[in-house]
Amino acid sequence: MIYTVTCNPSLDYIVDVEDFRQGFTNHTVRETVCAGGKGINVSAVLKTLGYASTAFGFLAGFTGREIRRLVERQGICADFIEIPEGFSRINVKLRSGGESEINGRGPVVGERDTEKLYRKLDRLADGDVLVLSGSIPAGLSRSLYSDIMRYVADRELKIAVDAAGELLLNTLPCHPFLIKPNNHELGEIFGVGICGRQEAIHYARKLQEKGAVNVLISMAGEGAVFVGADGVVCESEAPEGTVRNSVGAGDSMVAGFLAEYLRTGDYRESFRMGLCAGSATAFSEKLATKPEIERIRASFLLDD
Repeated sequence: MIYTVTCNPSLDYIVDVEDFRQGFTNHTVRETVCAGGKGINVSAVLKTLGYASTAFGFLAGFTGREIRRLVERQGICADFIEIPEGFSRINVKLRSGGESEINGRGPVVGERDTEKLYRKLDRLADGDVLVLSGSIPAGLSRSLYSDIMRYVADRELKIAVDAAGELLLNTLPCHPFLIKPNNHELGEIFGVGICGRQEAIHYARKLQEKGAVNVLISMAGEGAVFVGADGVVCESEAPEGTVRNSVGAGDSMVAGFLAEYLRTGDYRESFRMGLCAGSATAFSEKLATKPEIERIRASFLLDD
């Protein structure tokens, strides 16, 4: 079974404005409301690729109820914890030429709420996959993901972590099966600017030295790189296409990689599938569908 954890889910309000002018009244030409949060996105793309998952996380208020409804409507098992006060955050995505975001803070999650999450984690068994993804709300420690990994260390799990900064770094001594920083997050970790895929490979190996088993680096239009536990190194430009949406592309990459790895156990094909899934979402108005992913995959070959 696959489980995803989204500690700070959101209700994403995505608006398109033809010519946004700051300080003036602007009118939308298109609006979309969807359930957001990195773990939820991973669950959604896994679902379209034929893999069921259970989504854990924290919800609060009227926005939390709508997030649950939207997640369940996608056929995902929504096993969230209800926070008694506050409301789940609303994230505004403004598209007008470029993309701008205003992300809410989310509710304060207390110790009792966290204990409820650990009780849910008790059901995980050997062979399961756990995805820890995204930011955490106020009230939670930056060691949360590493604390979770230590809590489930007595079971043979494959754990993927997609987070930034300290939240990610704290997990490395626990040897996560897969981590997926992007090139900017990778650069921030080491205090450098990442210039090209070869530099990304160099610093991915440094993350392995710190404890990561497999490292997948997304690099937007520059493609991606993968450094695997068995010494395999993959790098590639991104498939060709018009970028329409950056929301969820990295999450789609994680889902695509995991889906293919569970199917074949082949790192190279998993990297290819992850890159195609991430690109398909970037080329779509929303999270990619299976036909969109397969269409790119059918014609896309990795660099030698």
